[in-house]
Amino acid sequence: MTAPTWDPQQYLRHADHRTRPFRDLISRISGTPATIADLGCGAGNVTALLAGRWPHARITGFDNSPQMLEQARRYAGPRLDFAHADAATWTPAEPYDLLVSNALLQWVPGHADRFPAWLDALAPGGTFAFQVPGNFTAPSHTLLAALRESPRWKSRLSGTGDRTGAVLEPAAYLSRLTDLGCTTHVWETTYLQLLTGEDPVLDWVKGTALRPVLTALADDEEATAAFLAEYRDLLREAYPPGPHGTVFPFRRIFAVARREK
Repeated sequence: MTAPTWDPQQYLRHADHRTRPFRDLISRISGTPATIADLGCGAGNVTALLAGRWPHARITGFDNSPQMLEQARRYAGPRLDFAHADAATWTPAEPYDLLVSNALLQWVPGHADRFPAWLDALAPGGTFAFQVPGNFTAPSHTLLAALRESPRWKSRLSGTGDRTGAVLEPAAYLSRLTDLGCTTHVWETTYLQLLTGEDPVLDWVKGTALRPVLTALADDEEATAAFLAEYRDLLREAYPPGPHGTVFPFRRIFAVARREK
C-alpha cells in the first residue's frame, strides 16, 4: 500500500482536540529529561509543547512525512530540531532520557516489537511514553471500512488504510512493557469531543483516517468527490449534530514506562 500523503493544514484544523491527549500524557511524566526524542512529531506543534514543558532539554522531532517536517521546522530553535525517520525501522543513534510518541504507533504494524530496541536506547532511568487512538471499532472507522469494501469501491480501495489490529489493548501494553523490566502505568480515556461546523466528523477524519483513501484517489477528483459524499452521508447519520455541536467520542490509550536505573 502506498504511504499516505499528509496535509498539515487539514490535520491542524482540530489542533485543540488533537493536542489534549498529548498534554494529558506529558503531565504524567516525572523528572527533568535532558534529551528528548519525539517519534512521529507531525506538524511540530506537540514537539513545541515539550519544549515549553522542559525548556532546557535538547529535543529532536522525527517524522517520515516531508509535508509534516516542512511544517514542523517552523518551530526549530537552538535546542529544538527535526529530522526524517521511519518508526518502523528507526533505532536511536544516541541515548535519550525521554522517548515520546503521540498518535503515531497505530500507523506502524507490529510496533510493540520495536519496544525492546527503543527501551534499550533509553538512558538509565529514562522514560518511554506514548498515546494511541483506541477507537477503531467506532462508527467513524467501521463505516469507512464497510464503504471501502462495498461493490462500488472494493476494486480500488479494498484494504486501503485498514487499521484492524493497529493497536493493542491497554492490558497487553502493560504486560509487554512490564515484561521488559519497566515500571509501567497504562490507562485509557474517552474524550467526548464537541465538534462544530458543517460535517465536522468528516472534516476530522480527512486529517487522519481518510488519508490513505484520499491518497489512493488523488488522481481522480470525480471519484474522490463521490466517495466523500457517500461517507459524509453515513457519518451524518452516525453522528447527528446537537444544539451545541456534534459529539464525537474518541477513546485514547496511554502508557508511561520508566526504565530501571
